[in-house]
Amino acid sequence: MTNKIVAIQGNHPSKLNPLTDTSIFLANEIQNKKYKIFYYEPKNLSVINSKVVAKGFFIKLNYNKKKFYKIVKNQNLDLSKCKFLLIRQDPPFNMEYISTTYILDIISNKVKIINNPTSIRNISEKLYSAKYQKFMPSTIFTQNLDEIKRFFKLHKKIILKPIHSFGGNDIHLLNSLNLNFIKNFVKKHDHIMCQKYLPKISRGDKRVFLINGKVTGAISRIPKKGSFLSNMSKGAKPITTKLTKTEKKISKLLARDLKKANIFFAGIDFIDEKLNGDFNVTSPTGLKSLNDLSKINLAKTFWKELKA
Repeated sequence: MTNKIVAIQGNHPSKLNPLTDTSIFLANEIQNKKYKIFYYEPKNLSVINSKVVAKGFFIKLNYNKKKFYKIVKNQNLDLSKCKFLLIRQDPPFNMEYISTTYILDIISNKVKIINNPTSIRNISEKLYSAKYQKFMPSTIFTQNLDEIKRFFKLHKKIILKPIHSFGGNDIHLLNSLNLNFIKNFVKKHDHIMCQKYLPKISRGDKRVFLINGKVTGAISRIPKKGSFLSNMSKGAKPITTKLTKTEKKISKLLARDLKKANIFFAGIDFIDEKLNGDFNVTSPTGLKSLNDLSKINLAKTFWKELKA
């Protein structure tokens, strides 16, 4: 019989905020079902004697204590002994991230891995949206300066995003054509995403949660004063929201498509009823905030859909 162990590949718990963190929220829910939680960082994943092993530790979680986790036991664990494994480290989606997906592919027929490592590797969080551009504001993916100049002249106000970053990092609003800045930005990030600026971002975006091919909930995130970034890590405030007919229709389509692509858990974002082009499949966030706002516990839904 498979051990009741859930492994989490993620950033060290000491770097997480239990008040908002989705990984801890999911782990706490399954801990309540008598599963053991094993935690390790991506750098501590190895293949030794044909086994996929991780140097990490078993932890006990307790939201009521100031230090919300306690390390129970340090261990080198053969990850094939786990029932579930959650890939939950933050991007950037770099070569280390890709290497871990290749390593975890080795045991993907023995352990239920969320999200599937092959699928994470195949679905670039921003480039994947290229096939859904009819639902998005005007967007190009390029590192060609002439294309970026043309795009700016057409829209006058554009957003520049790195393709493999996360959490609102390195996202810039261009009000004027600063070629030196653009050159340096492209030099640093290679292909980038350029998008027409949507002024209604000041009223917030909507983060929609997709679990196992179903639209399961949403929150809105209002940027702090003077900002256009709706990421909570950048000071945005979460509030309750409802999806419009248009948003529901698009969300259902994407939920279905992502399930076919073997993505179990994802987050997509809307601004003014338009997809912003981010497919959050590497480490979707926001479940704790939704629970705090509305008492809708999607961690229960998550584990129920996995049949834990």
